[in-house]
Amino acid sequence: MRIRATGRKAAAVGAVAAGLIATVGAAPAYAGNAPGCVAVWVSQGTATQTGYARNDCNYNVRIKISWNFGADGACWTVEPGYQISSKVARVPRVFNGADNC
Repeated sequence: MRIRATGRKAAAVGAVAAGLIATVGAAPAYAGNAPGCVAVWVSQGTATQTGYARNDCNYNVRIKISWNFGADGACWTVEPGYQISSKVARVPRVFNGADNC
């Protein structure tokens, strides 16, 4: 079964991601065992935070957003150019990147 996590193409998503990174400063390095061609980032609100992973590979990847101190996000098959996200409370959760699943 192929699942498109979002209907947005990489160009539009990349522009949003660049804006988020510019807003919060330099993007920190995140751990995770997803392939290196999967881009990951997090945006933080007042009470929640959202972790993102975009497939910049030229093949489908099966990944999930990884969080410390609680359950990880759902596992998705993500086509090239598409992204997934997972929203959780800010405290005590810590964004841990994206993992294969």
